[in-house]
Amino acid sequence: MPSSQNSTRRTFLGALAASAPLAQSAFGRNKNIPIGLELYSVREELAKDPTGTLQGVAKMGYECVEFFAPYYDWTPDQAKEIRKQLDDLKLKCYSTHNGPKSFTPEGIGHAIELNQILGTRFIVLASPGHKLTTIDEYKQLADTLNQGNKTMSSQGLHAGYHNHDAEWIPINGTKPLAVIADNTDKSIMLQLDVGTCVATGNDPVAWINAHPGRIKSLHLKEWSPQQGYKVLFGEGVAPWKQIFAAAEKKGGVEYYLIEQEGSRFPEMETVDRCLVAYRDLRGKSA
Repeated sequence: MPSSQNSTRRTFLGALAASAPLAQSAFGRNKNIPIGLELYSVREELAKDPTGTLQGVAKMGYECVEFFAPYYDWTPDQAKEIRKQLDDLKLKCYSTHNGPKSFTPEGIGHAIELNQILGTRFIVLASPGHKLTTIDEYKQLADTLNQGNKTMSSQGLHAGYHNHDAEWIPINGTKPLAVIADNTDKSIMLQLDVGTCVATGNDPVAWINAHPGRIKSLHLKEWSPQQGYKVLFGEGVAPWKQIFAAAEKKGGVEYYLIEQEGSRFPEMETVDRCLVAYRDLRGKSA
């Protein structure tokens, strides 16, 4: 564990960073939102060669990365090694994806310590861990997020929630994601997975506009009726120009993350192609 002095310093720096939202302080005014990669997109390569994968991602031009669940098994020393690699590659890590353990009284301390080392802003719950079938269960999930956020905010961090398709499917006429949004503190990020929103017939632009300031990051996952989530960014049906406009004018976006569940190309080629397509689309829409 870190010394109390280092812990206090990190808490102060984290609180200082939290007081200056990324999109407004560093780059939001000229719409230069950082483009990052959810590393689940290159999970097989990452498992085989973590260092080489991060180097390859940085060389492509990605500006930030998001680690997913296995990172939680790191020791603090391992996290420090990864942080050094990120710093050397000029990559940022603004958030991590987590399982329910990171939001338990027994597990939250470890999550906070690792995320402080990595320099993140958000500890995102990526899944409830099991299927929820009632609105009351989603209200309980909201309580879990609120409790976690209270602990995290005292350490300069905030909680986040990442939706999948289940949260868009109504239960007795009520969308679970709306229950989560309506019953959580406004400082909790609602990380929008665009692909699952579109796949379930929902409108990502309307969702962003209805939750101003809470869509601080988006997973730029594509979807098409023919290829599902295997389609490359820009080749599906998501209305990206309208999504970007809403995210930047209303949603409070601070960084974007490309996510790919697989494609007809190898993992590294897939995310490279997606980044090229993103830059092409953003250049034309600027």
